Amino acid sequence: MKKGFTLIELLVVIAIISILASIVMVAMSGARNKARDARLQGDLSQVRTLAELINDDTSSYASTCTGTASLGFNTDTNYSTQLGVVQSDIEDQESTTTCYADSDSYCISVWLLTPGIENPHYCIDSYGIAVATASACVGHVEGCNGETL
Repeated sequence: MKKGFTLIELLVVIAIISILASIVMVAMSGARNKARDARLQGDLSQVRTLAELINDDTSSYASTCTGTASLGFNTDTNYSTQLGVVQSDIEDQESTTTCYADSDSYCISVWLLTPGIENPHYCIDSYGIAVATASACVGHVEGCNGETL
């Protein structure tokens, strides 16, 4: 009598393992996106702290942003290096930044990466609001909740 498995039995086991592996990979993809979103939110928390430090030093938030698409790492402040590191991390996560700042206020948002979420942007402003929103910042005169700053 032969001991061992038939070819059919081995193929069935391989098929079952393949199906289970594909299910695990799909579940891990969602977890990866959520982890990246959490990292982006942490990045904006750092930006909020840096914006307040810039305001303390210069009495203005204007240096927090350069244009509407990036943080103020090209500006001549004591914190431009830190802003550059945060901007690079946001780009490494394959997200984009929307950034508006003037002397009295700022509004900064990033695109979150988890597909299918109701509010795909995370926004911080000079009011101290940090919230997931349906749209990116539209300007420094409107904060994350749409109120005039």
